[in-house]
Amino acid sequence: MNLAEFQSILQANPEAALHVMLPSGEFVPAHFHVTEVGRIQKDFIDCGGTTRSSTTCLLQLWVATDEDHRLTSTKLATILSMAAPLLQSTDLPVEVEYEGEVVSQYPLSEVELTPSGILLTVGSKHTDCLAKDRCGIPTVEADGTCSPGSGCC
Repeated sequence: MNLAEFQSILQANPEAALHVMLPSGEFVPAHFHVTEVGRIQKDFIDCGGTTRSSTTCLLQLWVATDEDHRLTSTKLATILSMAAPLLQSTDLPVEVEYEGEVVSQYPLSEVELTPSGILLTVGSKHTDCLAKDRCGIPTVEADGTCSPGSGCC
């Protein structure tokens, strides 16, 4: 989900409670804070020698001992608005950083209106070879078929 879509949902549902569900199905405690909003740019070279770049909007979540704290959609929309000059674009994909057993980053995969507020569901990130054709790694599509010319058949 990109930042523009996310902001639109927050603004259309003022003062809604926010709930964050991790890939495991567990929830981030309801008294979480958004302690940072960042524009993260990653410039890298893949194993095939291609230079690449990716940019995201990263929301860092933190859980403190103030259990009465509750972040609403209006407050988060205000925080994102303050970050707009830094973010430079609303076309950025949104990711969430949260420390469970380790600090992890999750893509925001779905935002759903529920009777108790707005449910933010985060997905998992995975490593991958971006130069399979140059590394000789067969490419298999999601349906189990081989990509043309991939050599996996």
